[in-house]
Amino acid sequence: MPQLPPCPQCDSEYTYEDGVQLVCPECAHEWTEAELAAAEAANVIRDANGNELQDGDTITVIKDLKVKGSSSVVKVGTKVKSIRLTGGDHDIDCKIDGIGAMKLKSEFVKKV
Repeated sequence: MPQLPPCPQCDSEYTYEDGVQLVCPECAHEWTEAELAAAEAANVIRDANGNELQDGDTITVIKDLKVKGSSSVVKVGTKVKSIRLTGGDHDIDCKIDGIGAMKLKSEFVKKV
């Protein structure tokens, strides 16, 4: 018998098949394998060139970025090491030398 994936809502391991759907008996969530694959594909964060980003990657800024609330600017070509991916509009957390902790949008960076 194939191993069924855990529930995407409550992480219960007691899922079962009901026709083409998978059902969680603990939270009553229902989903299909196709929905699960589409949701995982949507969570992939890509840089300006379409390369997939991962936690710990090194990136380069491809556009001058003004720092909100400051007169500082993050210049083109600034290298940022050990990024951390988050959800939301600004999906990269990082520390930039000389500026400090920042959140960046993935559309303004490229993977090194």
